[in-house]
Amino acid sequence: MADRPTQSYRTIDARPNAQSLVKPGELVDLVEVTPLTLADRRIYNQLLENAWDAIEKPVTHVISKSDLRGSHNSNDRVGESVERLMSAIVKVKVTHEGEDAIERVQLLGGNIETTRRDGVLEYEIPQRLRKIIKDSTVFARLQREVMFALSSKYALTLYEMIQKRGNLRYRSSEKFALDDLRGVLGVPKGKLTSWSNLKLRAIEPAVAEVNMLSDYVVEIEPVKTGRRVTHIELKWWRKDGAGTAETERELAFSKVGRKARMTNTTEDLKPRPAWLEAAGPALRTETYETARLRHPGYDIYHVEKEWRAWAATKEPPRDADRAYLAFFRSFAENNPLR
Repeated sequence: MADRPTQSYRTIDARPNAQSLVKPGELVDLVEVTPLTLADRRIYNQLLENAWDAIEKPVTHVISKSDLRGSHNSNDRVGESVERLMSAIVKVKVTHEGEDAIERVQLLGGNIETTRRDGVLEYEIPQRLRKIIKDSTVFARLQREVMFALSSKYALTLYEMIQKRGNLRYRSSEKFALDDLRGVLGVPKGKLTSWSNLKLRAIEPAVAEVNMLSDYVVEIEPVKTGRRVTHIELKWWRKDGAGTAETERELAFSKVGRKARMTNTTEDLKPRPAWLEAAGPALRTETYETARLRHPGYDIYHVEKEWRAWAATKEPPRDADRAYLAFFRSFAENNPLR
């Protein structure tokens, strides 16, 4: 959820926890001069979280490469993302001497990556960015499970925008110039130049994912000046109990068939074991967190898919969560990461 600060509350006083991490609001609505990928954005959020306890200080932070690698077996993706983050220039809206201003900063400073597969990355947060974060009083609280479930950089960016704004007491909409929205979403220059293409390729899929996986319902409506769409209005409101339960159910199950469910089609859906249908959500959120902690680097949803296929031929387990974790342990032993 987004957090509404008081005058005395600073972003760096907020604490990440097992379910969520904190991202300064200035790093949510930034304009990318150098576009980043979905993996880059996820990794950057993890780097911020890892550095959080001393993020405003001129120190070196250390993180295991396995924590950044996700379900990929190679460190190549991590290195490529780090290099893009080092070269990325972003424009941040700030207040300078009482006036609105744009500050251009690098997202990531110097770093050292050990070459061992199980090695570490040592990195620094640039000085100007540290000051922006230190002075920040607005932030988004990002749910880890949602961040890793979203499948496009546009969806992740929209989710962050909503999490920053969701708890504003007297506001439930905001107007953006179309060019500003392109910048915040990180649309590469020369791409999706028409409203119809931007809507079809970026906005509609992002809205559908955020509506399915977050705590909010989101709408983006075009605003015309004459015949041209020049602005959009972003609207959001919190889901009711039934909507929240449906989101929790979707996050609990594998992403297999999610696109079809999102578009209300069925051709891509695969049948689930009858006992899973009868039992409702088979796994708790805590079970996924446990699986991630016990088996870093594995795709927990791929293993869940394997477990379901195996379980379909067996008697229904008394405790689906324990059965999944036991299967995961055997799976990891028989399929070690290389």
